[in-house]
Amino acid sequence: MAGKTKNIRGDGGAEQERKQPGGFRRFFTFFLILAIVLGVVLAAAYRDGTGFDALRRYLNYGSAGVSGEERYRYDASANNRFAVLGNQLVVLSDTSLRLLNRDGGENWSTLVNMSHPALAWGGGRVAAYDIGGRSLYVLDESGGVFNMTVEEDAAIIAATLNSRGMLAVTAESRECKGSVSVYSEAMELLFEFKSRRRFVIDACVTGDGERMAAVTLGQEDGVFISNVVLYDLKEDTPAADYDVVGGLVLSIREQSGKLVTVSDTCLTYASRAGAVEASYSYGGAYLRGYDLGDGFAALLLNRYQAGNVGRLVSVDEKGEELGSLDIHEEVRNLSAAGKYLAVLYTDRLVVYNQELQVYASLRGVNGLSSALMRPDGSVVLLSPESASQFLP
Repeated sequence: MAGKTKNIRGDGGAEQERKQPGGFRRFFTFFLILAIVLGVVLAAAYRDGTGFDALRRYLNYGSAGVSGEERYRYDASANNRFAVLGNQLVVLSDTSLRLLNRDGGENWSTLVNMSHPALAWGGGRVAAYDIGGRSLYVLDESGGVFNMTVEEDAAIIAATLNSRGMLAVTAESRECKGSVSVYSEAMELLFEFKSRRRFVIDACVTGDGERMAAVTLGQEDGVFISNVVLYDLKEDTPAADYDVVGGLVLSIREQSGKLVTVSDTCLTYASRAGAVEASYSYGGAYLRGYDLGDGFAALLLNRYQAGNVGRLVSVDEKGEELGSLDIHEEVRNLSAAGKYLAVLYTDRLVVYNQELQVYASLRGVNGLSSALMRPDGSVVLLSPESASQFLP
């Protein structure tokens, strides 16, 4: 019996030895395939910077394509405004502010009373405010973190958040032509600027959190002039200022460490010290739409005041064109984020890279009202009552 038992164990040992090479081969094959996949992703990432985004989308959302289910639902309203906050959707109407999670549930909400609702975002936060009204709310992915009401004789004109989540609120009141209030990341009031000679139309805090830049509007010899004034947040006197020549500034933001002003005639790029370093002229074309991504500005320029004949242009922080496309059809919406630009045409959605090369496209968009680009290359598709997502 002892010999027989020994033989059985010996046969089992021989069988294990025969199985080991096969198991090793499967193990080796798995890691070889994984290495090839990672190699392709790294090559794509090195080539155009989008490979890592594809991997992020796969890990966050799963397979590519349109999500067949309605991920978010909300009440239809012509006043609805939307913003993405991580994997969540912010929905602002004239009566409510809601934060919807990726499964469609409501994480946070509050009742509001706004006549002209608007949203701004940055630094992992969203600011919801009433243009011409008095109320403002700030929320992050966990919900509301701050709310304020300006004085009775004041009205909010604009609000911005920098890359650190610092808030700048531009308002007008009876005592001055315009003011800017700057709040820290903890939503503590840091600085106030009041202009008694010129109107203030927009402002932002630089990414380093040290300066505020405000756009003021005045007249000289009957001509409107836009001037940008910069303040150190610890000083009461201006640190620098510069004029935006030949254009009426619509907004100011920071991009790649440069202050970018979008006017009706040109883009202007200046340093945080207030030195104008570059500009891009529209060449007499009419600005129909714009948005800012990471390192580029997207412009929709029309040849005429009416109609759909024009160009889609992307411009870098040096004022140079990265890409240009002739447009001969209606553009319903454009949205930039990260390295991408989503353009909603009448019959399709197209996602471009910074050079305006087609990255992905989707047809069958008749029911969509707009689209929101995410920094990872995915797009939130918005219809009047619900939203889904497109994963290139």
